[in-house]
Amino acid sequence: MPEFRALLLSEAGGKLAWLQTDELPPGEVLVQVSHSSLNYKDALAIAGRPGVVRKFPMIAGIDLAGVVVESSATDLPAGTEVAVTGCGLGERHWGGYAGYARVQAEWCVPIPAPFTARQAMAIGTAGFTAMQCVDALERHGARPDGPEIVVTGAAGGVGSLAIALLAARGFRVTASTGRPALGDYLRGLGATEIIERQVLSAESAKPLEKEHWGGAVDTVGGATLAGIIRQLRASASVAACGLAGGTDLSTTVLPFILRGVNLLGINSVEVPNGERRRIWRRLAETMPIDKLDRLTAEIALERVPLYAPAILEGDVQGRIVIVI
Repeated sequence: MPEFRALLLSEAGGKLAWLQTDELPPGEVLVQVSHSSLNYKDALAIAGRPGVVRKFPMIAGIDLAGVVVESSATDLPAGTEVAVTGCGLGERHWGGYAGYARVQAEWCVPIPAPFTARQAMAIGTAGFTAMQCVDALERHGARPDGPEIVVTGAAGGVGSLAIALLAARGFRVTASTGRPALGDYLRGLGATEIIERQVLSAESAKPLEKEHWGGAVDTVGGATLAGIIRQLRASASVAACGLAGGTDLSTTVLPFILRGVNLLGINSVEVPNGERRRIWRRLAETMPIDKLDRLTAEIALERVPLYAPAILEGDVQGRIVIVI
């Protein structure tokens, strides 16, 4: 049986370990993993934060890309390059920080052209979520010729990719960030304006403020999300996909019943395979490859524990791809 390295988490912490493929849990598809990515949820798991990993031991990594080497699924024969994002990897099921992974066929998406496995992981859960957000905003009426869209947590993975996708679709994008020094980076992705995060998160006694945003992608939550809701234009929407700023939401019903705004929850974990493939097709049609490559850094598997704390501290920009 092939031997491979994996980042294995236990109640005592994480360590690199050598495993064999016959130790992997059951699944219909065996993937030889070439790349993964580092996400906020991965960093939480590696830091031992409660509520992420549901059982131990656990191979970390909520994303993976690689080549099918064994399969009982007729539409995923050996040699197919696939990506798996979410689906409980690194939480309930052994994840992508390993040389091999055994997964369910319904989790797998053949990597669409023009993406390589590396580029698929530069997208990963972050880009998949960002495309879900853009898709949801458009389905609820957002148009490129309409008012500007604000993206919060703009320098992070989801935020960076959301800016690039929105700009590619022709939207005017305002980037909200706590790191204004990264203005040139954000403008390079397509942002037309940069605002500091306090503009949205500042406390207000008003349940409604002046109408401003034609839509929003919010990766932060908390006071920032509440501030966006107060400033949305009539019938506009915010796609909410993150909680870096907290899980509480203090607002009123007035924006919803007086302006008809929409709060769109985005779940990128439990998504049917047909919908996954549709979102990946939209990514293949929309994602500017040059910007994707520029916002991506690359590290080896053994360096993941060193980089994970930086994501929790908000010190990482763009995406980090892990070479397995």
